[in-house]
Parts: sequence; C-alpha cells; structure tokens
Amino acid sequence: MSYYGGCSPYGGYGAGYGGGYGGGFALIVVLFILLIIVGASFYS
Repeated sequence: MSYYGGCSPYGGYGAGYGGGYGGGFALIVVLFILLIIVGASFYS
C-alpha cells in the first residue's frame, strides 16, 4: 500500500526499523497527494 514498499523504512507497514514513524509519515504524504489530486479534479 506504500510507494516505497513494505520492506523500506519509509514504506511503513511491514518494516521493523522506522515502522511507526516512517509508516505514519508515508501515510500522511500519500493522503496529502490524494487530497491534491482529488481537489485538482474538482476545481479543473
């Protein structure tokens, strides 16, 4: 579910190292990107 992959510290969900911080940060980034895409589709 992440752009960086489950084994990456940045990816999150399946990672031991950085699992909490990295996963949460990646999730926020993904949601922010989706919000921009959805917003752009509404206002374009």
